[in-house]
Amino acid sequence: MNEMKETVAKATKALLVGIRGGRTSDEEAQSLGKELAGLAKTLGVDIVAQEIVRVRDKQPRFGMGIGKAEEISNRAKDLGVDCVIFDQDISPSQQRNWEELSGLSALDRQEVIIQIFAARAKTREATLQVELAELKHSLPRLAHKYIDLSRQRGGKFGTKGSGETKLEEDRRTAQKRIHLLGEELDEVRKHRATQRKRRERVAIPTCALVGYTNAGKSSLLNSMSAAAAFVEDKLFATLDPTTRRMDIGKGRPVLLTDTVGFIRRLPHDLVDAFHATLEEAALADLVIHVLDASDPDVDTYFETTMTVLKEMEADKTPMIVVLNKIDLVEAPEILEKLKLRYTESIAVSAKSGAGLDELARRMDTTLSGGVVRFRFPNSRHDLAAMLHRSGTVVSENYGDEFIEMEARVGERLAGTLREFAVE
Repeated sequence: MNEMKETVAKATKALLVGIRGGRTSDEEAQSLGKELAGLAKTLGVDIVAQEIVRVRDKQPRFGMGIGKAEEISNRAKDLGVDCVIFDQDISPSQQRNWEELSGLSALDRQEVIIQIFAARAKTREATLQVELAELKHSLPRLAHKYIDLSRQRGGKFGTKGSGETKLEEDRRTAQKRIHLLGEELDEVRKHRATQRKRRERVAIPTCALVGYTNAGKSSLLNSMSAAAAFVEDKLFATLDPTTRRMDIGKGRPVLLTDTVGFIRRLPHDLVDAFHATLEEAALADLVIHVLDASDPDVDTYFETTMTVLKEMEADKTPMIVVLNKIDLVEAPEILEKLKLRYTESIAVSAKSGAGLDELARRMDTTLSGGVVRFRFPNSRHDLAAMLHRSGTVVSENYGDEFIEMEARVGERLAGTLREFAVE
């Protein structure tokens, strides 16, 4: 849609502005401000200054009074920044108003998150999903002073000004592309569904790692399965789901999947776009909810993740809460209080390996479920092998006509073999 041109690597300078309304506490405002700074740093943005603004009356033109807006605009100019990043959603009209007032690019939290996703998506599905979210977000904003933060460290970005852009032509092009992306994603999701059905036929239990971004899910996947998932101490280091096979004892295999991290105020377009990615959690036999035990906002992050899981109807799936990064917890009493709040949780360190054996045992116990008695025809040795592979066999007897077995099985395997179950 825009001309593409090579640029010299250059960090964008930004003023970060948090908005504290009447219902936002000081603690929440500080927490959101810290998170916005983390998002900006993930993109390589040079944070020149950051402030929290108390707004009592959110007027529609700027989301605050004209006096406060002019004060922020003047400070941004004095600091010599390239853009102002707001820790709240700003409408297309508000974005244009801010840019006309300041002469600088104005971005909100949603646009920053979308650009992080755009920079980090690798697989075909993730790339399509992010492009779709980008187009939906940018369609009503085609005239705004766009700064492509995700490519500021050397890459390409559009260089045409808003006055040079044929807006109607761009809108038609974007709408057509949105339609095509939707069709491509449908094909990719059908392929994923086919792959999932193949896994289900093998009857290996599936486990999904979920949690707030940067909680250590990828590190846990690597430690437990000898995988090589990308790990970095930044928000949204992992966007593409990674599935690895691992044994949890007695040669029993499971499929462990690392999913995209959650975050507060996630753009709705990205929630929709990553529905297929999050489906891994909704369809798993077991959800492993990973928390960063060293983060003071751990309780807020837990609630954020649970809210999204409820929307996905994945909150009814058996769940194990894991307190990760215990090696970074400042004092033992902090960890003890967390264990009291999150009863039945398991404290681990993906870095040192502490607690991973206990986690594997809990996974085995949870997936095994109750003992069920089965009677298979003598010719169905494949079913007996399936029980050995995906359940925990308690007893077995090979008779002349039947194979009788007792085993601990999860819900999915029990459903697969329901016709052979003996009351």
